Amino acid sequence: MMEFIVHWGVTALSLWIASFLFHGISFSSKRSLLISALLLGFANAVIRPIIILLTIPLTLITFGGFLLVINALMMMLVSALVPGFKVSGFWTAFFASIFMAVLSFVVGMFIFQSGDNPIIIPRQRGIII
Repeated sequence: MMEFIVHWGVTALSLWIASFLFHGISFSSKRSLLISALLLGFANAVIRPIIILLTIPLTLITFGGFLLVINALMMMLVSALVPGFKVSGFWTAFFASIFMAVLSFVVGMFIFQSGDNPIIIPRQRGIII
């Protein structure tokens, strides 16, 4: 349960920072931000895999580039469903979703440092003289 709450917080943080960097994204309240983060996590966990499965040929033809379009569409879907969360257009959602994916990956890498983490950050050891 704690991992779910942390993922939700990371998504909310990413959305909040994206709203400052991309002028086409706005929230009317903290409540709409938190609901948007929750619904975006749900959409990415449930709806996105179904869409990916249905668009495998297009994804293969574009060498995976269509996955970026799917991410943008998930953000636009959430903005259509949550009152108070506005995304001005496709390209705003496209670039914001790329930014959010990178930011969530970096933040998650530092929060969830476990044995199954694919990227290992070497720890610097002191020099013994």
